[in-house]
Amino acid sequence: MAAKDSELPAAPAQSDTRESILVAALAAYSQYGFRGATTRRIAEAAGVNEVTIFRHFGSKESLLGEALRAMSANAGQQSLPEEPGNPAAELTAWSEAQLAHLRNKRSMIRTCMGEIEERPELTECAAGEPRGAFVELCRYLSRVRDAGLAFPDFDERVAAITLMGAMFSDAMGREMMPEIYPPLADAAKEYAELVLRSIGADESSRAIFADATGAPRG
Repeated sequence: MAAKDSELPAAPAQSDTRESILVAALAAYSQYGFRGATTRRIAEAAGVNEVTIFRHFGSKESLLGEALRAMSANAGQQSLPEEPGNPAAELTAWSEAQLAHLRNKRSMIRTCMGEIEERPELTECAAGEPRGAFVELCRYLSRVRDAGLAFPDFDERVAAITLMGAMFSDAMGREMMPEIYPPLADAAKEYAELVLRSIGADESSRAIFADATGAPRG
């Protein structure tokens, strides 16, 4: 007896199929690199056949590029506020999210860096999220300065590079040299506090600056 229509399993949605393929492609690329991330391996992990991959994405190059761009677009990082109120709390929370994201994606990042000369287009696809984070951080630090919560003459780009560089080093190097880094639970807070001290946005520096200039302490 034929099953009723209501008893038949629903066909997977096209969006679900694409998402499964993208997730499988990222995992394969992170583990095996471009050459090892074969469409057969990706298809098996996604539970589809290779024809489905080519129908959705056209080529392995296009698939991996879209997977890396989607990862950047959906990073889900915590945003910095438009109006700074408590730089220590705000920057620490943001830094904790950034460091967690870098650690979660460290295998993929290492793969991209190892293939930068052979596959620069894929590295470019993966660069959207860190570029966006850098721009967001620079704008936030500028707003902190404009709000009178920091020294008036620091370079926000240098401060942003210092913080992001410390977190990147931590995420990539902690497994190899754990003894040189702060405890993981405290690392993001310590990096954020160091940068805030350097720009005069920590509470102690703001108090000293206010006493010297007669400005409000914020």
